[in-house]
Amino acid sequence: MKLIDPTLLRSQAYVNGEWIDAEGGETFDVVDPGTGEIVGRVADVGVVETRRAIEAADAALPAWRALTAKRRSDVLRHWYELLMANTEDLAQLMTHEMGKPINEARGEAAFGASFVEWFSEEARRAYGEIIPSHDPSKRMMVFKQPIGVVAAITPWNFPLAMITRKVAPALAAGCTTVVKPPEDAPLTALAAAELASRAGVPAGVFNLLPTSEPAPVGEELTTNPIVRKLSFTGSTATGKLLMAKAAGTVKNVSMELGGNAPFLVFDDADLDAAVAGAIASKYRNNGQTCICANRLYVQDSIYDEFSKKFAEAVAGLRVGPAIDESTTVGPLVNDKALQKVESLVDDALSKGANALTGGKRHALGRTYYEVTVLTDVTPEMRISAEEIFGPVAPLYRFSTEEEGVALANDTPYGLASYFFAGDIARIWRVSEGLEYGMVGANTGLISAVTSPFGGMKESGIGREGSHEGMAEYLETKFVCIGGI
Repeated sequence: MKLIDPTLLRSQAYVNGEWIDAEGGETFDVVDPGTGEIVGRVADVGVVETRRAIEAADAALPAWRALTAKRRSDVLRHWYELLMANTEDLAQLMTHEMGKPINEARGEAAFGASFVEWFSEEARRAYGEIIPSHDPSKRMMVFKQPIGVVAAITPWNFPLAMITRKVAPALAAGCTTVVKPPEDAPLTALAAAELASRAGVPAGVFNLLPTSEPAPVGEELTTNPIVRKLSFTGSTATGKLLMAKAAGTVKNVSMELGGNAPFLVFDDADLDAAVAGAIASKYRNNGQTCICANRLYVQDSIYDEFSKKFAEAVAGLRVGPAIDESTTVGPLVNDKALQKVESLVDDALSKGANALTGGKRHALGRTYYEVTVLTDVTPEMRISAEEIFGPVAPLYRFSTEEEGVALANDTPYGLASYFFAGDIARIWRVSEGLEYGMVGANTGLISAVTSPFGGMKESGIGREGSHEGMAEYLETKFVCIGGI
């Protein structure tokens, strides 16, 4: 891996403005999933370093929250500019550490930076209000103040954007942060911390703790009373555990958890547009996104035609090394991910599903899996209930609009959903009927820095992005002044 700026390849934890080793000198390897090459060896911290980071964040909090909103905005703007100036190196890091195709990685680098830009602007808009008083001798006001020290735990599939989407609004609000990046992909996060330091983010305001043993670090972040807010992106099972631990000190929590996104194609849809939308949603990042299409429901009368068009288009996707410019689907992140995808497909095939294309490990070896389309999938198959997180699209049939919506909603999850239809009345009805925090109508791409990101039911609590993302890090304080 060659970087334009080799100093962005960091190997230590970042605590209180300093790069530090683990207390006992422990490290862990970061491995390129496509080649098996070790691309980094990173400090493996634990509870001692986590407490030190929390205390540093607490000590830095008074000065950071006392800064004017304009000053915090200026610092964040500088960080954004440095992220953009180093887009290529950030893309190289994430491609090598977690297998994202290089062109997608460049897109994520810019997307991650956009959150810093957006919240640098939102820093100036944390408005309060004056309430008309019921008593002429009193004045009533509402202030918006930073929550305090924020802990963030982020996933590997978007190693930059998932951090900036949490840290940028927290810093804009006047909070300080302690972040545990993913063990599979810490290098991009460490580079972002280096750029934050260069941008003038003060010591202790942004701390980063790489570890191969997330449980002890997570335990400290969720139970330490200094931490007043926890923001987590990851599986629903882990989120429930973290929420339970955070309850001991009644922390404010934001949870962006698992999904089981439906993708419905109605008989009045533009089939070519639906095929393109399904591919964009399903196979981006090799199907390793929490909002990618997980269950594709196609109305009976167009099922065969759509299946044929979709399988032909999917067969044209190029599986290959993530660093190659022509690659559209790279490797899965690790062996465990590969084994899960293989197990889900094998289970479906054994129970009567058919593979129109793909259906097995790729000839490239390592963690590569063929882009796959399955037909005749039924609710009894494991793939119907579990998040796939791989390049596999299972197709189901439905007959009526009511049945399609009911099937889409038949899950404990409610993060993202998609549908393609032509009739405007149907578009309104289905948009309102889907029990999901986000709905894409006639599009397979829905994420934007300006829009609220989050789910219903067991897919999470709270929203990220948009002006709502800033509100997650602000406390509402009411002040009543008497004797006027």
